[in-house]
Amino acid sequence: MKQRIITGVIAGALFIGLTVVGGWLYTGLLVLLAIIGFTEYSRMNGVGWSHPSSLLGYAGVLLFVLPWSDWGIRVPSELTVLWMLAFLLLALTVLTKNKTTIDGAALMLLGALYVGYGFAAMIEVRQVEQHGLFWTFLSFGCIWASDIGAYFAGKAFGRTKLWPSISPNKTIEGAAGGIMLSLLVSALFAWNAPELIDFPKALLIGLVAAVAGQFGDLIQSAYKRVRDIKDTGSLLPGHGGVLDRCDSWIIVFPLLLLTELLPV
Repeated sequence: MKQRIITGVIAGALFIGLTVVGGWLYTGLLVLLAIIGFTEYSRMNGVGWSHPSSLLGYAGVLLFVLPWSDWGIRVPSELTVLWMLAFLLLALTVLTKNKTTIDGAALMLLGALYVGYGFAAMIEVRQVEQHGLFWTFLSFGCIWASDIGAYFAGKAFGRTKLWPSISPNKTIEGAAGGIMLSLLVSALFAWNAPELIDFPKALLIGLVAAVAGQFGDLIQSAYKRVRDIKDTGSLLPGHGGVLDRCDSWIIVFPLLLLTELLPV
């Protein structure tokens, strides 16, 4: 527990600091996390980093997360990237005479989208021209509040299992506590910046972030259970890998963008 707390404090302080600084430092950190996250994803599926399907997956992730526009490079739309990646992965099944199976191709396509667009959405929100830092911290604040609220409410009041076959320690009472604290944090953001966001929209963001964030956690728990592993990696002692720590982030940020709850 001591190691977990120390690691969490150091990593959290570094992440918050780079988020405040923004620019290439924040973008570079998220690009690195995306690469590590996709490496964990490939390894979970028994695919080495140098396998052709994995290399195509890395290419897809980088097309999503690298700041191409900052370098004056025009890249295709997300849909075009996905279609081209799907075509190349399917072509690989032919070229390898089914040594790369269609199931394997589908897994790499899913991973590139799941990890790549997840981290790309975080970069996009931070780069919003007007008050990108505010929208970033509002989103992270709601996610973290949901995690904290769910943990302590579950410890104090948890009686009814939420989804025991997927995550046996989570409770309905904990989930409700996470939603309530997320709503409180979102309301505080609206109270402190009424010129940027009103209370109804802030509360909707808090609700979406809490529910989607908890689903993100459950999604990763379900996948680890299928693969019979405890953690996706060992990057952070006591905390597991990137996908263990960022499972909520890479679901919440894309959803908030796609629903246009956050400015783009």
